[in-house]
Amino acid sequence: MNFKLVIDQNCTEEVIANVHERTPLIDEIERLVTQEGTTNQIAGILEDEIKLLSVDEVECFYVEDEKTYASIKDGKKYLIKKRLYEIESTLPTDFIRINKSAIANTKRIARFKVQLSGAVDAQFESGYLEAVSRRCFVELRKRYGL
Repeated sequence: MNFKLVIDQNCTEEVIANVHERTPLIDEIERLVTQEGTTNQIAGILEDEIKLLSVDEVECFYVEDEKTYASIKDGKKYLIKKRLYEIESTLPTDFIRINKSAIANTKRIARFKVQLSGAVDAQFESGYLEAVSRRCFVELRKRYGL
């Protein structure tokens, strides 16, 4: 088997594989290439413990006191050693920005609560509340067809 890697920052990235037949290895290579930077796990810190969190169990990534946290479905919040924009670029399409400092997992939003002032909060399955900005609410309405 031959392998050739050409690094050229001016060209469009593509992967071409010439194979005799489809095998489980080829399937795995295809999955790795087509996942486009998404990841299934992220490291979170709770007290003195580091845990690999499944992205599916995360309800919301948010910034508090200049630190990034992940709120998960059991109500715990884990410190994440990445900036919000770094996390956002690796998340699947189920995640959407709901305000300047929060990214929500749309599968984990239980309901939207409208305040008397007209403000909207996203309430997650664990009970965690996060405000939704007016600008981001427009995108949420489009996604949900409201």
